[in-house]
Amino acid sequence: MITFCIALLLLIVGYFVYGTFVEKVFGVEPDRATPAYTSTDGIDYIPMPTWKVFLIQFLNIAGLGPIFGAIMGILYGPSAYLWIVFGTIFGGAVHDYLSGMLSVRRNGASLPELVGDELGVVIKQVMRVFSLLLMILVGAVFVVNPANLLDLLIGESTTTTLWIAIIFGYYILATLLPIDKLIGRLYPLFGFALLFMAIGIMVSLFLRPDSLPEFTAAIGYTRSDSDVNPIFPMMFISIACGAISGFHATQSPMMARCLKNEKMGRRVFYGAMVVEGIVALIWAAAAIAFFDGSFTALSDYLKGKTPAILVNDISVGWLGTFGGILAMLGVIAAPITSGDTALRSARLIAADFLHISQKKIRNRILVSLPIFALAWVVMMIDFEVLWRYFAWCNQTLAVFTLWALTVWLARERKCYWITLIPALFMTMVTITYILFAREGLRLPYEISLDIAFVVTLVLTVLFARFKRTLPSRVPLKK
Repeated sequence: MITFCIALLLLIVGYFVYGTFVEKVFGVEPDRATPAYTSTDGIDYIPMPTWKVFLIQFLNIAGLGPIFGAIMGILYGPSAYLWIVFGTIFGGAVHDYLSGMLSVRRNGASLPELVGDELGVVIKQVMRVFSLLLMILVGAVFVVNPANLLDLLIGESTTTTLWIAIIFGYYILATLLPIDKLIGRLYPLFGFALLFMAIGIMVSLFLRPDSLPEFTAAIGYTRSDSDVNPIFPMMFISIACGAISGFHATQSPMMARCLKNEKMGRRVFYGAMVVEGIVALIWAAAAIAFFDGSFTALSDYLKGKTPAILVNDISVGWLGTFGGILAMLGVIAAPITSGDTALRSARLIAADFLHISQKKIRNRILVSLPIFALAWVVMMIDFEVLWRYFAWCNQTLAVFTLWALTVWLARERKCYWITLIPALFMTMVTITYILFAREGLRLPYEISLDIAFVVTLVLTVLFARFKRTLPSRVPLKK
């Protein structure tokens, strides 16, 4: 329990200390008008209360990743705590904050436009296609899984197919309607369910202090299948949304178009990621505490079962039937509130590069119909296959975003190290995973590491050469 408490405290302190530092590096301008006012259209550009913008951002990014990913990640031992804490503070929150604030500065531009402006036209075109496909993939993944959870929760009176139709119908409305009409009104309810779930499970953890293993007691722990699931890079891919996730940067432009003042950016973008890290920390701890600290028992339990079953067992077992239902509703709300905005983001990305105004409903339908059709087709693919490919696509997107932010910071003569170090680390992680994993090229582990190191080194050299091409800072006149 001491390890858990220290990790929780570090996340909170990280928000106030490192978050403030990152905010100063960016250089907020409280008197600068935001896109919510300069481009108001009543559809996507709408000034909204900061608490609501924060809540929507948090729910947008808090899909199944910080819950299911954390459960799978704790199988690697308490080292998962380290990745959640330091990955969130120095990686994910920085990634989310800077991408969100850069979008604010560029009139709510979508992620492919932001990355392309820094890394070139070719990368922009690649990012447009890649981001659009990832949003469709997320939308599809986050229809099927909550539908399965709802069917599990309610029982024989419904079917998974019915819930898929209901959820997909909601996604269509959430994609097409003004953001304050449906999403802005439903998210407070969803937020309550998700926060109740997190708080309820955390209180239950404190009632079972002896069930959590301390970090020192598990030093040297390795999975029994570490030959095919080595901690590097597997843990860093499993725990994505609970530490750093490229998907988040696709969601930030939506709230960049609703933010009233730049000084609220740290609360919304950096703060939402820290809260998500806390949710991931809670579920990682809950998964192992449920088995009295036995990693072997947790691993055996998950063989042949999905994390959804474990979430249900923990919720009902610790919170009772009624509390368990509320907790499960929170878990269900998490993917739904990411799936709906994923398809909405897909519409905005497509509209941005096609230069189609979204003020008229006819134009929104025109852009969205192909997106809905593709999402429906993707839903027919097996969920486990979808989730595996989402995992590495998601972190690949984070790599592109971090490098784009690093280039922007260097051009602006700002402290680029805050994104360069995470960019180098995530480049190494992602390339190793793609080369080694079963859904990748399946190369030998040592070869995968060597190639990833060489690619990371080459990118480092290219960045150093780019930096030398930048004009020297003109000295200020006395």
